[in-house]
Amino acid sequence: MTTQQNRIGGRLNKAPKSSSAEKLAARKFPIQRAIQKLERELNAFNERIAELEDESHNGRAMEVLKENALDFAQRIDELRSVLVEQAKKAKS
Repeated sequence: MTTQQNRIGGRLNKAPKSSSAEKLAARKFPIQRAIQKLERELNAFNERIAELEDESHNGRAMEVLKENALDFAQRIDELRSVLVEQAKKAKS
């Protein structure tokens, strides 16, 4: 017997497990805290999208949820790129 996992926006529809290291980093670095907040909101959108897909819903609400999820993913990527740039500057 196999189980099917929902994939939304290239991510598995599972809530990530947060570690104490992530919590410490979030307290020290505001960008990481913002990323974590956006990831939680993205996960909520993904869960709702999965629920609607299970109900075979294809209306405007689904389109809006997917657009919002993509927006959150883009914001997360932008913030991560800021972290990469900061790390590059710190090495120099």
